[in-house]
Amino acid sequence: MHAMTTYDGQTTPLRWQMQFSPVRKCVPLARTLVSKTLASWGYGQECIDRVVLVCGELSANAVEHGGRRGHLFEVRLTVDGPHCLVEVSDAGRTPPRPIQAGEDDEGGRGLLLVAALSEETGHHDRHPIGKTVWARLVLSSPSEESACTS
Repeated sequence: MHAMTTYDGQTTPLRWQMQFSPVRKCVPLARTLVSKTLASWGYGQECIDRVVLVCGELSANAVEHGGRRGHLFEVRLTVDGPHCLVEVSDAGRTPPRPIQAGEDDEGGRGLLLVAALSEETGHHDRHPIGKTVWARLVLSSPSEESACTS
């Protein structure tokens, strides 16, 4: 974890990252650590909840669709001004794509939810192996009492 540094009134981006085993039980751990990190940076619960939800969906997809034996998945947060970039990297090469979930389906809505909560989403290849799926969210300033906007 990295601390915020201020130079002459300008704030450098806040960054956090951690790698996890590609197993389901690590998804709640990733969500918890992201929540604690954002709280330590001074963000309000509504902003934290939105980022944690996006992180959880992308992490679950990394485990379900990108997990490969011997390769960890990585979660990164970068907060720069009002923008929070959530990046989840895994060993899979297949790009994410939303699916049409039926009314009774338990899964299949994660990427749609991520898109609804984010200002922008995307993915890119990761070298030497895998891909990174990302989402950019707009957050309220840690000092603001107002609600988050998307």
